Amino acid sequence: MLLHIVARGRIGRSPEAELVDRYLGRVAWPTRVTELPDTGGKMPPADGARIVALDERGEALGSRALAERLGRWRDDGVREARFLIGAADGHDDVTRDGADLRLAFGALTWPHLLARAMLAEQLWRATSILAGHPYHREG
Repeated sequence: MLLHIVARGRIGRSPEAELVDRYLGRVAWPTRVTELPDTGGKMPPADGARIVALDERGEALGSRALAERLGRWRDDGVREARFLIGAADGHDDVTRDGADLRLAFGALTWPHLLARAMLAEQLWRATSILAGHPYHREG
């Protein structure tokens, strides 16, 4: 299953971009990152994809729960999990309401550059949990 991050704004050459590349490079599943303009522009079509909108008002899943959700989607034959990161004003209601999952990294608001790096790490963590890799430890 393709893990596809679709983010508003450009990350450029930055420490956050290095983190995204580092974590996504470890993921054994196919990955892709698409950058869109900060405003305007349509999201790419999502045929057959599960949509995950990062949203501060979303569900705060633990790492294992996220891994289990991705594993179920993979096992059900879902071809793509698309993770949407909005611009400064977040997502519009249509995007938010149409998501299969609204995911929060807690109640805090994160800049899109950090959110992208944190998401990349969580995708690495989730796929390592599913593979039985010892990276993830539960406290």
